[in-house]
Amino acid sequence: MGSSPPVFIGAEEVEKHLRRASLLLPALEAALANFSAGAAGGVVQPLRTVVPVQRHGGFLGVMPAYSAADDALTTKLVTFYEHKKDSSVPSHQATVLLFDPRNGSLKAVLDGSVITAKRTAAVSAIATKLLMPAFAEVLCILGAGVQAYSHYDIFTELFTFKEVRIWNRTKEKAAKFANSVNGPVRVCSSAQEAVTGADVIITVTMATTPILFGDWVKPGAHINAVGASRPDWRELDDELMKNSVLFVDSREAALTESGDVILSGAEIFAELGEVVKGTKPALPEKTTVFKSLGMAVEDTVAAKFVYDSWSAGN
Repeated sequence: MGSSPPVFIGAEEVEKHLRRASLLLPALEAALANFSAGAAGGVVQPLRTVVPVQRHGGFLGVMPAYSAADDALTTKLVTFYEHKKDSSVPSHQATVLLFDPRNGSLKAVLDGSVITAKRTAAVSAIATKLLMPAFAEVLCILGAGVQAYSHYDIFTELFTFKEVRIWNRTKEKAAKFANSVNGPVRVCSSAQEAVTGADVIITVTMATTPILFGDWVKPGAHINAVGASRPDWRELDDELMKNSVLFVDSREAALTESGDVILSGAEIFAELGEVVKGTKPALPEKTTVFKSLGMAVEDTVAAKFVYDSWSAGN
C-alpha cells in the first residue's frame, strides 16, 4: 500500500476547528517553554529563510520546525507584501505543510492564514497574562487588519477591559472594525489619543517607521509589538524600546529580524518561554514590551491541533 494522498484543509475548515484561539493556549505555552529549553526541549527550528521579491515589494518566508514533544513536523510558507493598492489581496498569505515525521510523507496541506492569525494572537495573550499590570482597564489596538481581529477576539474572551480603543492609518478601516466586532470599541483619530492611559497596547501594523512613542505610554503598561518583522522596519521608538523590559519569542530571531530590537540597541531581558517555564521573572509592575516575530513551532502545534481535530471528525 502506498501512502494516502495529503488532505487539504481550507480556511473555513481551519476556522471551524480553531473557532476560539484560546484552545491553542496549552499547546503554545508548552511549545514556547520547550523552545526556550534548548536541546532538552526537543524543538528544532532554524531561523526563517526570507526571499525578497524586490520588483513587487514582497517577501516569501519559509518556516520549518520539528517538535519532539508533539512528534510533529511542518513547514509554513508565507508571503507578505507591503502597501498594496489592491486591498482585495491580504498583505499576508500562508500555507502550512504537515508531514508524517515517521516516514516523511506529506499528510496535510492547511490554509496558513487563519493559523497564523490565531496562534499569533494566542501567544500575545500568553505574554499579556504574564506581563500586564494588575488592574488593566484599557486595551488599545493600533492597526485594523486580520491580526487586529484575532487579537480582539482572544483578548476580550480572556481578559475584562472597561474600554477598547482602536486607531488605524486609514480611519475607515478602524470604523469598519468597530462596527463588525461584538463589543463596544472607540475609534480614535490619532495613535496618541488611542494610547494615552492604555494599560495594554497591541501594535499590528505594516508600519516601517515608529507609530508608538515612549512618551505617550503610561508607566507600567504592557505592549505586544506584532508588526515590523524586518530588520529595517519599526513600530516602536527608541525611547520605548530602551525604557521597557523587553521580552521576545526568540532571541536569535529578534537579533536578526526585528528592526525595533536591532536599531534601538535595546537589551533583551528574556524569551517568553523562559517566563512560562519560570526561569525568568515576568515583572508585570514594570513597563514591558513583548516583541513577537512568530515562530515556526507555533505553526507546528497549531497545525497538529487542527489536523487532529479534523481527523477525529472524519
